[in-house]
Amino acid sequence: MSATVKPYQEQEGDKREQVELMFNNISPKYDLLNRVLSLGIDKIWRKQALNLLKKDNPTYILDVATGTADLAIEAATRLKATTIVGIDIAENMLQIGREKIAKKQLDNIITLQKGDSEKINFEDNTFDAVIVSFGVRNFQHLEIGLSEIYRVLKPGGNIMVLEFSKPQKAPFKQLYQFYFKNILPVVGKMVSKDTAAYTYLPDSVNAFPDGKAFCAILEKVGFSIQHFKPFTFGVCTSYVGKK
Repeated sequence: MSATVKPYQEQEGDKREQVELMFNNISPKYDLLNRVLSLGIDKIWRKQALNLLKKDNPTYILDVATGTADLAIEAATRLKATTIVGIDIAENMLQIGREKIAKKQLDNIITLQKGDSEKINFEDNTFDAVIVSFGVRNFQHLEIGLSEIYRVLKPGGNIMVLEFSKPQKAPFKQLYQFYFKNILPVVGKMVSKDTAAYTYLPDSVNAFPDGKAFCAILEKVGFSIQHFKPFTFGVCTSYVGKK
């Protein structure tokens, strides 16, 4: 994906810096907007994607770009993992995630820390699985981030990526594009007060190499593709690769 797709095109700073700023800005309304803009379907997507890892029974999991920890929390219950570490570059998002984890009394399973997907602060061959939901398109350098994930996975471990994709069949393709370009930015601005964040979202999705193109990148960094499954007419797609 092109690193030139940034949240604040008129401002200085690289993509990583701008993504960190954006998520810190919108963090108070992030969860609300996810529910409203996806009509709650994002919860179902996470459950379906995590189900793809059940047969391998991962117990030590890294959640990259964890945000407010929705995926980590779901993984704790759905996969029965004993230890989950979530990393993210936006401290405000992590703080909200910690509050949610405490309310659900999952502190003994999930810990969150500030961390960069391109410089993961763990040793080689550490995790049984690495999971990412709606985060890889925000990596400044996609292949570097995926290579880091490959490095920290144990041999035989899985990466699971859940990411927005672009529907290909009419009429849903046209409806989706209209919603993404005309409705989502307006609602996002009204609720979050950050115009750029919800203009960046459709731009970053359109620029992301989804589907078979993303599978090819996963294979390039060393993964073998286990699953490639579109959800909701291709609005998002789950990918599972094995080290």
